[in-house]
Amino acid sequence: MMLAHTLRIVWIFMFTVLAVGGAAFAEEPSTAAEPAEVFANQSHIYFQGPDGNLVRGYRCGTPEPSLAEMAAVAQDLAQHQGAGQRGRKIGVPVAFHVIYKVDEEGHEIGIPPNEQIEAQIEVLNQAYGEFRFTLDSVDYFEQTEQEPWFDRCYQQNFRMKRALAISPETTLNIYSCDPHYGKWQLLGFAYLPWSFPEDDYRHGVVLLHSSLPGGTAVPYDEGDTATHEAGHYFGLLHTFQNGCTEPGDEIDDTPFEATAAFGCPEGRDTCPQVGLDPIYNFMDYTDDPCMDHFTTDQDVWMIDMVELYRPTLLLN
Repeated sequence: MMLAHTLRIVWIFMFTVLAVGGAAFAEEPSTAAEPAEVFANQSHIYFQGPDGNLVRGYRCGTPEPSLAEMAAVAQDLAQHQGAGQRGRKIGVPVAFHVIYKVDEEGHEIGIPPNEQIEAQIEVLNQAYGEFRFTLDSVDYFEQTEQEPWFDRCYQQNFRMKRALAISPETTLNIYSCDPHYGKWQLLGFAYLPWSFPEDDYRHGVVLLHSSLPGGTAVPYDEGDTATHEAGHYFGLLHTFQNGCTEPGDEIDDTPFEATAAFGCPEGRDTCPQVGLDPIYNFMDYTDDPCMDHFTTDQDVWMIDMVELYRPTLLLN
């Protein structure tokens, strides 16, 4: 695969404390939402683990926005005059951070091959017609007792990102690790673009390392966890947001959906409004082979969200 930028691979074995705004790590929370709120109504998924065992977990750990948040977004959108970005691809440099650990026998766990990382960028480019992703850098961080970020990249994601994030206002930071909520595995999570200022290190996408294309997390092994979580990064909600109740996911051309869909349930129809459930949409919870598109209005929404909340990306 040809890279638009020179790939720089930096092996990071020691953690350097970066002072950001003078705040100490102890003064900030580890996550932006209480985990019990995020996972309270989620059904479990099952997928293959690295040893071929069946793993139980959750599809997505992205916090749902409150009604007040969405009212504020609607107000921003109503006042927004587009900057004319439709019709050209918006450049999105990617900084890929591989967090891994070494077991007692000296085996490195959680390092995907370079081919999988490059394939992940290609999957994103195939899914997003309005954006052009380029792999700008790859770095590696071995977890330590003080920074256990391979195993605890969900619980300590702010601290991890504070140390590793590269230029969040111009760059999509992707972190691969082994996220868990309690004993349950987590495929990925992100934060919505209005959650923090655009240059805040807390932005970015966190992924289960085995969810990359060619990974072991069957049926979530084609790279669409990154596609789904990048959708949140660009402001998309789940297709089942608010169930069968207005305003749904705020997108006019995605039919209402009562609950998340799993597997690939063709013909599923859970709401009285017109249209079958959007099970093939990247923002549902179906298996990777089932997901295959964003809608036209989702594309428009993402561009509007970039213009409103991530405008520096437009300079790439």
